[in-house]
Amino acid sequence: MSTNANTSTPTTGIAQAPTGRKSQTPSLLKLPGLIAISLYMLLLSGVTVVSVMNHRAGALYLVFSVCFIAGALGLLLLLRWAWALTLAAVALLSGSFLWGFSIQHSYPSLVQGLLNLLFFLYLVRSDVREKLR
Repeated sequence: MSTNANTSTPTTGIAQAPTGRKSQTPSLLKLPGLIAISLYMLLLSGVTVVSVMNHRAGALYLVFSVCFIAGALGLLLLLRWAWALTLAAVALLSGSFLWGFSIQHSYPSLVQGLLNLLFFLYLVRSDVREKLR
């Protein structure tokens, strides 16, 4: 154990990590809501593919499925373009489901609309936006 000439604190010869620096790599585990939203988007893409396969929707709906998958996987990688894609998707889906509830008075549409609205409000939080690359 030796004493540094500049300070009166003893040092042990082990290099100390610089203090005051934050970790530069954002962690997905700090934002568990992004994982849930990504799983939801993957579920929506699966439902879309099944509805196209059962001829309940046109083949053009597969474009939405691809966008949902791209947004979900990009969101797991904390990419800003995927955040924007997912944000647009949940905003449009929320409006669509809430409009469907106002026309048809279907309670599952109300639940899905409010769930998408909740996801939208989570995605626009400043701490979520700060973690994206």
